[in-house]
Amino acid sequence: MAECRIDSGLLKRVGEIYDWLDGQVRRRSESAGVCRSCGQCCDFDAFDHRLFVTPPELMYLAAHLGRENIKPMPGSRCPYNRDGKCSIYEHRFAGCRIFCCDGDANFQSGLSESALTQLKSLCVEFQVPYRYTDLAAGLNNLAQV
Repeated sequence: MAECRIDSGLLKRVGEIYDWLDGQVRRRSESAGVCRSCGQCCDFDAFDHRLFVTPPELMYLAAHLGRENIKPMPGSRCPYNRDGKCSIYEHRFAGCRIFCCDGDANFQSGLSESALTQLKSLCVEFQVPYRYTDLAAGLNNLAQV
């Protein structure tokens, strides 16, 4: 990702995908579930799940936070979780927007597939190598740049 120039058009499109996701979750709240803001899902090992991200999502985060503010993830807890709250909520990843502890797994899976299709098409359009990577690997890689 270090070799890719961050295009403002790509960043705008990622923002549009995130807005679309937020709208889908609001419109289908009965399937999406209600987040209790407990932060438990941010400790991936304890919650027994993984968060995967795409290059456009990491680029979006870096552009909004500044590369110098990208935190490595040495353990299983998201480094942006502070006292059970997301400190990057406005810029959180697609998976974070979709997943809810009590949400319907089929709804979440379908929405994830739609989001990934859109994010992957951005990679093709903006000539960004597509890698679906574990959050820890993505953040650790980006923090070293």
